[in-house]
Amino acid sequence: MADAQQTLQALVEMSNELGRPERDLVILGEGNTSALCDDGSFYVKASGTELRTIDADGFVRVWVAPVAALADQASLSDDDLKAALEAAKVDATNKRRPSVETVLHALALSETSAKFVGHTHPVAVNALMCSVAVTDAISGRLFPDEIVVCGPAPAYVPYTDPGLPLARAVRDAFHRFQDEWGMSPKVVLMQNHGLIALGSSPREVNSISEMYVKTCRILAGSYAFGGPHFLTDEAVQRIHTRPDELYRRTQLKLG
Repeated sequence: MADAQQTLQALVEMSNELGRPERDLVILGEGNTSALCDDGSFYVKASGTELRTIDADGFVRVWVAPVAALADQASLSDDDLKAALEAAKVDATNKRRPSVETVLHALALSETSAKFVGHTHPVAVNALMCSVAVTDAISGRLFPDEIVVCGPAPAYVPYTDPGLPLARAVRDAFHRFQDEWGMSPKVVLMQNHGLIALGSSPREVNSISEMYVKTCRILAGSYAFGGPHFLTDEAVQRIHTRPDELYRRTQLKLG
């Protein structure tokens, strides 16, 4: 088991990697990240920080259970939410304010198999997420490594107001995906918003983010040649369950 400081250091390194300008995943204060600790708490990016430059002081540690429970409150004002997140801090003396998406991260870390979460706004992904063709474009898989790294399909969330409404919508997407596939998603796509990568490690979050950007670039290119040629459902299922691909996932530390 990693202790909290090891988890925090891994999260800092993952966040800096996701924030590298040449990767074109985020700019300025875009995006947020989190990591689960062994004691039922998690670190989440503080508001007003940049992934590119964030250090250990740029994260806030909060308890999972009370934050996740906020999604079940029927009505919660912005002030009430702020107070509830303050009350959920492990260290009450920390003056940083948790990200507006803290509830979303709590649900991602409690309702899926993820230990690390990376939410970014990649240009290649958002070109697709902001298009009128998005639902058709993500309806099939394009190539084997997309499936190996990113899973048999992405979970999809129509545009929803950030904060609690989005957290609830993402939770619903988790449940729909789990009902259909019997597993947690690796990728969540949010219309007009961005990408969530759900991984067991920082390496997996980075690999998922990178592979889904590649997927979107290939998808965009396919439309220049008449449109995507998706793999059949049988081929997707075969790749998703092939013993050699399962072994390769293990070797690549993909869950």
